[in-house]
Amino acid sequence: MRTGVIAKKLGMTRLFKDDGTHVPVTVLHLDEVRVVAARTAETDGYSAVQLGIGKAKAKNVTKPQKGHFAKAKVEPAQKLVEFRVANDAVLETGAVISATHFQVGQFVDVAGITKGKGFAGGMKRWNFRGLEATHGVSVSHRSHGSTGNRQDPGKTFKNKKMAGHLGQERVTTLNLTVAGIDEARNLILVRGAVPGAKGGYVMLRDAVKKTRPADAAYPAAVKG
Repeated sequence: MRTGVIAKKLGMTRLFKDDGTHVPVTVLHLDEVRVVAARTAETDGYSAVQLGIGKAKAKNVTKPQKGHFAKAKVEPAQKLVEFRVANDAVLETGAVISATHFQVGQFVDVAGITKGKGFAGGMKRWNFRGLEATHGVSVSHRSHGSTGNRQDPGKTFKNKKMAGHLGQERVTTLNLTVAGIDEARNLILVRGAVPGAKGGYVMLRDAVKKTRPADAAYPAAVKG
């Protein structure tokens, strides 16, 4: 198991094939993704790699974080994420990961924070059909109906699908295909949509339910 990467979602576009058909893709930017810390089984009890993306202003970094980045001898990052890896896949501190870490046609899993949509009703949140438009139904056409019985059980069960907060939760989309890679601009083009809004960060890793390409860079594709 090798490390994943942090990427910034720039938005969506499309790629045209030779036969004229097009593929919708999401553009992900690896903005100076570098190793900030390495966890080993000997010192930490587990193997992992902590990655940072982007460059943060010194005034926006806390004192403990400044010491953390100074120890690694890297510039302060805007976001830190830790990925569990195999014992032989731990990377050196300061290494910068390239977009060629993944290959065109490879399956990947993408995790991100979905768009927050505030308080939503049952129809929007759970896709309920609502009540009838006539036959005595008045005012409550978009309500979710009964939430329980009367004396038995005499309560509303936990996890009942009702109106409430929608979005702003971590979602992982499995088995997306890498449609293209721009090594010069450090871009990865993933077929289809990924969770989150433009400008948000997502975690990209090898698909857990698919086999990693045999010629994929191991432990990682690091810039020279």
